[in-house]
Amino acid sequence: MNFPFHKKTLEGQHILITGATGGIGSAAAKAAVAAGARITITGRNEEKLNDLMKECGEDNAFAVKADLTTPQARDQLVEFAENEFGPFTGLVNSAGIGGGDIVENLSEDDLRGTMELNYFALVELTQHIYKGMKEKRNGAIVNISSLSGLRGTHGNAAYSASKFAVIGFTQAFALEAIEHGVRVNAICPGYVDTEMGRNAIKSKGERNGRSYEEQLELAKDSIPSGRLTSPEEVANTIVYLLSDAAANIVGESVKISGGSVMR
Repeated sequence: MNFPFHKKTLEGQHILITGATGGIGSAAAKAAVAAGARITITGRNEEKLNDLMKECGEDNAFAVKADLTTPQARDQLVEFAENEFGPFTGLVNSAGIGGGDIVENLSEDDLRGTMELNYFALVELTQHIYKGMKEKRNGAIVNISSLSGLRGTHGNAAYSASKFAVIGFTQAFALEAIEHGVRVNAICPGYVDTEMGRNAIKSKGERNGRSYEEQLELAKDSIPSGRLTSPEEVANTIVYLLSDAAANIVGESVKISGGSVMR
């Protein structure tokens, strides 16, 4: 896929990308750097983080291993990153976990673990980053939700609930933040061709007695475009929402579903 943005689209920006070792986060990191930004990337897999930092260029990328569910890790992440590249002007909340089961099989650990990372850690990190953006009246925040954050899906209650929460937070917070020059939006992908997306298809197939290949074909058949979304397509939308081209896009939930949202 050709990169559709100018290499100076995000010039002068310092963007924090969480979940950077996942498919969407990794693609977002590469796209932001290609658009001229400096980035801080974070995740739990140090080896993958360092490999991504080298791929993006160590002059442009700074990697910090962190567990975002702990306050100390969030504080250190912000301190280390701002010492390296200065205050943040952008935040991409891409960290999250999938998985799930039917409601009667969900454990308390399943529920709390999913909500802890997908929602609470996202909100608490955003609070931290927003302080600096508000002071300078400059910033853009992109939260990665899901099509499952707009409509419930079978066997997906914990994940879906966490992503619905992200949408509610995005819309309410956007009204507050725009008063101080900070834009907040969300992206809601359908099936994305990442490890998490493939695992979701595999799990659905197992629940229905189908192979991964059989369930994948059913997933594609349910999408009007006939294919999964690529991580790069999500990353390009992230760059757009971070850029000045999206200056009056506020509190939106941008769907990337190949048309499946209409079915």
